[in-house]
Amino acid sequence: MKAIVNGKIVLKDRILENCAVLYSEVIEGIVPDSKLPKDCEVIDAKGGYVTPGFIDLHIHGYLGKDVCDGEEESIRTISKGIIANGVTSYLPTTMTVDMKVIRKSLEVLRALKEESKNWEGSEILGAHAEGPFISESKKGAQDPKYILKPDAEFVKEYADVIKIISLAPEEDNETFDALREISKETDVVMSMGHTSADYDTAMAGIANGVKHATHLFNAMTPMAHRAPGVVTAALNSNVSCELIVDTFHVSPALYEMVYRMKGRKLCFITDCLPAGGLPYGEYTLGGNKIIYRDIVCRLEDGTVAGSVLKLNKGVWNVYTNSTIPLWECVNCATLNPATVIGVEDKKGSIEVGKEADLVVLDNEFNVLKTIKKGDIKYEA
Repeated sequence: MKAIVNGKIVLKDRILENCAVLYSEVIEGIVPDSKLPKDCEVIDAKGGYVTPGFIDLHIHGYLGKDVCDGEEESIRTISKGIIANGVTSYLPTTMTVDMKVIRKSLEVLRALKEESKNWEGSEILGAHAEGPFISESKKGAQDPKYILKPDAEFVKEYADVIKIISLAPEEDNETFDALREISKETDVVMSMGHTSADYDTAMAGIANGVKHATHLFNAMTPMAHRAPGVVTAALNSNVSCELIVDTFHVSPALYEMVYRMKGRKLCFITDCLPAGGLPYGEYTLGGNKIIYRDIVCRLEDGTVAGSVLKLNKGVWNVYTNSTIPLWECVNCATLNPATVIGVEDKKGSIEVGKEADLVVLDNEFNVLKTIKKGDIKYEA
């Protein structure tokens, strides 16, 4: 038996003090500090926070490695890098590149998924395929020459590894045949993203199986009083929503409003690029040159390409720029994403019987220790 003591334990509905988390490979219990079992192996949180392991639903790379490299070594490097940010599990995210590259990348993730449960880095829960079924007018940093129409057969072929697929519903035919087939025959979560759909089309997409929105506000039609757009459809329905919380992609002024509208349907993501964890400079994404300065990456033409955010700092960004309770900020990076992809029965919160994926952080949310299934995988 192991125990984390002297920490502020972040549960899904409150913060507990003067208590200890008991765990083996799973959470065994929460007891007063004065009632620790004998012979416990003790970790001192030193007055900091104890949270569930973070889950990133949308991340393209880290430490110079890209999911679309299609190489096992790249995925291992990304996983080992982000465990230092408290991310115990994630969805490596492909983008709109040559379909051969996407297939190779997905096959690598399929091959590594089981092994990742016990390796030194973050666990692969599946993949997020961002494209290639997107709108050219909202392509962002994606390469338009690789954009395709929605293809249900492709999704079904990789339904064992794809957990989320971002697509533009308006690119399907008028009766949404591909969307309906994906919804009926797979458990893949369809997410509207990189889409130029109007409000009615977005709502029709939701009626035909779309359940999620990719990086809300970014690369989609905005909210306007005569043209409500995808943003309004996402906020005005029951879909879950991603939010890039680096303070650049979405103004902090919107954090609280979105939380009040979406609640436990809100998921914080990094959308981190291969430049994450590296110094300012020039890097690549899907074969394109990107320039990393300040807290954002851009293509050479100035198009915003993505973030270099660490998820622990994303949670802290929202907490320090809103009145949202810390436990709800943490839920947005743990329980809520776990629920989106159907693993909330074993991950996402500190509850008895769930896997002992835990993070010990200081009082500014810097990661001190990351624990995966009861074993320390990172120490500052």
